[in-house]
Amino acid sequence: MDGSDLARGAASGLLATIPMTLAMEGMHAMLPDWERYPLPPRQISEQFERAASIRHELDESQETALTLASHLAYGAGAGAVYGTIAARLPASPAVRGAAFGLGVWAVSYLALMPALGVLSPATEHPRRRTALMIGAHLVWGASAGVLFDRLQRHPRSSASGHETTAPR
Repeated sequence: MDGSDLARGAASGLLATIPMTLAMEGMHAMLPDWERYPLPPRQISEQFERAASIRHELDESQETALTLASHLAYGAGAGAVYGTIAARLPASPAVRGAAFGLGVWAVSYLALMPALGVLSPATEHPRRRTALMIGAHLVWGASAGVLFDRLQRHPRSSASGHETTAPR
């Protein structure tokens, strides 16, 4: 592991948050009306805004921007962790990424967020919403795994226009 693995992981995690977010939004729209309350990234953002006493100062567009920025940052952070261990995980990039994504879901929604008092444990949420979040984290993980592998193997162009390869 070197610094480039950390950076590739962070970039992969950040980029993988985009298809994850789209999947979350699509699945959220298919929930019954009574389960279509805000998704966890928004709930988490709102909790931290309350703690910082800024919740009442934000309009809807600012709230949405802050939620998206924090979700992307969390994805980048989780991706950086993935980058440090990816080489030691067996299986194809998509499978090892999906497995890691499932681990991110478990740590986040069964341990970290409940321990911080931000969300109740996922075991207390409606099953469809929990399935949605698990599915979204599988999308994130598979995407991050494939992106990390692609960034690791894909030659990049130098300023002179000649192809160089990233150190391994």
